Amino acid sequence: MEYFVIGEREIVLGFMLAGVKGQVADNRTAALDAFNAATNDLSAEKIKVLILTEDVSDMLAEEVKRWQMKGKAPLIVEIPGLGGHIKGRKSLSDAIREAVGIQI
Repeated sequence: MEYFVIGEREIVLGFMLAGVKGQVADNRTAALDAFNAATNDLSAEKIKVLILTEDVSDMLAEEVKRWQMKGKAPLIVEIPGLGGHIKGRKSLSDAIREAVGIQI
């Protein structure tokens, strides 16, 4: 399965140490370019899981929402950036607890 990460320099470098390719994005233009390349159907590498930091996801909120509504690969997964979770944002555990009604 092919993974790809878009985020801060340190996050991308960490994932690269684990063998996951990625692209650094510190502004909307760089994030949008990386996102479009990763979700391009004609891409030589078929990315199945696209990992975005919360900051990048916020920069690309509309694009990410449109992509998720398509229901196509790659699956988009958000992770906290270097500063931790963004205030006011639900964690995965919180979202599961709300949806299913059980605590994990």
